[in-house]
Amino acid sequence: MFILAVGKLVLEENTVTDSELIGKVHSAVYHQCQQRGYAAPVDVLMDVGVLSKQKYEEWRCGKVAYLEQVCTCNLRKLSFIMSQIRKYAEKSNLKPSFCYYKQWGTKVRSANVPKSGKGRKPVIPLRFSKSGKEDIERAYATHFVDVKRTEQIKKEKEDKLNWEGG
Repeated sequence: MFILAVGKLVLEENTVTDSELIGKVHSAVYHQCQQRGYAAPVDVLMDVGVLSKQKYEEWRCGKVAYLEQVCTCNLRKLSFIMSQIRKYAEKSNLKPSFCYYKQWGTKVRSANVPKSGKGRKPVIPLRFSKSGKEDIERAYATHFVDVKRTEQIKKEKEDKLNWEGG
């Protein structure tokens, strides 16, 4: 059974078959790549309905200890979703690209900027899994880039700027 919530598919535990979930995951990765040239696992989780935008934002702001804690499915299903993201990416020749996730509201101090004494907040890395295992953390933080689509998007933006400016 699917529930539609604000245009997004919401999964109810044990009601979505693996084959239905594969279709939803692959569709989410495909549409993200078409729209912006890459797919991110956290966005796929939101697109298939196992992570709400509100819970994602709470995690990004450091109000949640780890992302898996606020996903609405069990670890088996999360692991299955993650494996399907990787399978689709491999089949579609998407390039894996690690993305460092840090808590929102913190700034990176430039090595060239001397300390001002005003005390900036430290960069706080975010945690995805309860276990904190490096391979699991890396899997969640890896985006998949469609290099050809990214080039098309850049060209479309350049063409639009040239058309508007000319």
